Amino acid sequence: MSFRFYTRPLVLLIGLTIVQCQLPPPEPVILGYDYFPLETGRYSIYDVQENQYAVNAIVSHQAYQLKEVTGSAYIDVTGQTAYRLIRYRRNNDSQPWQADSVWSARLVNNEGIRTENGRAFVSLLFPISNGLSWNGNQHNALNQNDYTARNVGRSFSVLTEQFNDTVTVVAQDDSTLVDQKKRIEVYARQVGLIYKERTYLQFCTATPTCVGQKQIDYGIRQVYQIRTYGKE
Repeated sequence: MSFRFYTRPLVLLIGLTIVQCQLPPPEPVILGYDYFPLETGRYSIYDVQENQYAVNAIVSHQAYQLKEVTGSAYIDVTGQTAYRLIRYRRNNDSQPWQADSVWSARLVNNEGIRTENGRAFVSLLFPISNGLSWNGNQHNALNQNDYTARNVGRSFSVLTEQFNDTVTVVAQDDSTLVDQKKRIEVYARQVGLIYKERTYLQFCTATPTCVGQKQIDYGIRQVYQIRTYGKE
């Protein structure tokens, strides 16, 4: 056998290795990272409607605005790069913003993670696709909670604006004769969270006539709708 016979496969292998090393990294847009943008100075303002229910009491209704600003990056306790989410609250446009809380967010191992009141939740898993399911409580001590992605790439309207490319994340959507539990979030490309609903309601079961009528005894319903967004 000739020397050329042995060197040709070797040259081909080296060439393939070089090509593979030069391949570009996966496109963030294809993976869906831009549903979970993290950039210092980005902000979102939400209109929040909140109803609290109690037995034999008038419904307590609150309407306020919440502003969330992405702060500078830092290294968190896990050794990962994270961003502070600085949150402000006010009742209406005529009032100044008041400091509310500081949360955080990070993108690690294809997980979009938000830490809220000291608990980390996997808000999104990438690459995002219809029917994709994951444990939103993967990084906290709560019981397993399977989130599911739906309506990927579909439009979604919030207040007066239509977002053409969104994903809906359903963390819970249960309704029985005795209660209703619903937690959903909607994310738009290059914007992030645009809509959130939290519903925990207990229905009347005290008498046979009220069972199944969805008469609310107590609970809470919150709806967040994005009002404006941009970069400061």
